[in-house]
Amino acid sequence: MAFDKQDSAAAHNFGLQIDGVMVEYLQKVSGLGQKQDVIEFKQNSAQGKPTTGKLPGVPQAGECQVVRATTGSKVFSDWIKKSFEGDMSSARKNATIIQMDYQNNPVRRFNLRNAWCSDQQFDDLEAGSTSAVTETITITYEEMKIEES
Repeated sequence: MAFDKQDSAAAHNFGLQIDGVMVEYLQKVSGLGQKQDVIEFKQNSAQGKPTTGKLPGVPQAGECQVVRATTGSKVFSDWIKKSFEGDMSSARKNATIIQMDYQNNPVRRFNLRNAWCSDQQFDDLEAGSTSAVTETITITYEEMKIEES
């Protein structure tokens, strides 16, 4: 069954591409968003009354967090490693978080320009636990562009 335009997008099917190569299906993505500076200015109107206006300023860089099982892609692990080794010429990549419908067709793309990993946190390890170990990665990026399919 195709995903109808009027249907709400499903939030459970998404993945990560690095430089156009799908490297990881993720467990969770949080913190995706865009923000820009707001420039406030004051002036007098033609009638001499003070007024305040606002203009859009410079877009801000952003961060998001992704959670994945630690048994994931070597390509993703190598990307993280390059970031922490300080090899930024190799670590800065264009990454895309892709939201998909029930038939794995892209619905929305969050294109992250010059993305790199700035934080890596592992779940607690607990004796006797049967849950999979996951890690949370913070991806820092300079710009985000959203594409609707």
